Amino acid sequence: MGRIVRINDLDTEGLAPYRDTAELSLKAQGIFVAESPKVIRTALDAGYEAVSLLSDEKYITGQAANIVERVGDVPVFSADKKLLEAITGFKLTQGVLCAMKRKTEDSELPAEMHRVVVLEDIMNQTNIGAVFRSAAALGIDAVLLTDGCSDPFFRRTIRVSMGTVFQVPWKFIGRSDSGYIDKLRDIGFVTAAMALRSDTVSIEDERLKSADKLAIVLGTEGDGLKTSTIDECDMTVKIPMAHGVDSLNVAAAGAVAFWEMRYRGDKNA
Repeated sequence: MGRIVRINDLDTEGLAPYRDTAELSLKAQGIFVAESPKVIRTALDAGYEAVSLLSDEKYITGQAANIVERVGDVPVFSADKKLLEAITGFKLTQGVLCAMKRKTEDSELPAEMHRVVVLEDIMNQTNIGAVFRSAAALGIDAVLLTDGCSDPFFRRTIRVSMGTVFQVPWKFIGRSDSGYIDKLRDIGFVTAAMALRSDTVSIEDERLKSADKLAIVLGTEGDGLKTSTIDECDMTVKIPMAHGVDSLNVAAAGAVAFWEMRYRGDKNA
């Protein structure tokens, strides 16, 4: 069971991970911060080890009670809501934060994968978190990120993903100009670029639905996928739009694509 440490000021030893808004600094220390009881439980279930907890006093015997029981002999910093917000610099709606140890840079990918999503140079942490949540819900086997992407274990991404970054395997695959499309093709993937071009196929195209192994490639909000990436992919796919809308947010587009192009296994199933 965690050791309850009542804090009264911002300088208590051990609070640095919660005060530090420099995500790269935390990453260099091998630490990430998970927020909310649900997300923390998901991380613990996935085998991540707690360094400490920071909790609103009322949650220690309430929503976070079983977390306090699970984290071992680590400090559980306790404070009132006002001091917590002064420490973290933002309003806490769930009242519990947990500093945790990273395992490795990224995950070991499953031996068998039928649907993966590739994120090319997406920096927006909210979008990456939302993509992970949709990927988990809609049967994507892994998320692959070029190294121009933001880290999936940054705090906002973890929060938006509702902890699914701990459930869906992910891996950085290098710069988008390093031939990752060819590498996917070499291991049997059909590659589908989501892009606003005229030379596209319907998202309902049977080749997409029936592909045994399909990689759905998504680009940044502003510029979208690189032209070279689109040209290298086997197909370019555009989601039909109504009312003059030209595009969807990348996370919303991903969710539509994941569902429409989901792995169906046996065609007769």
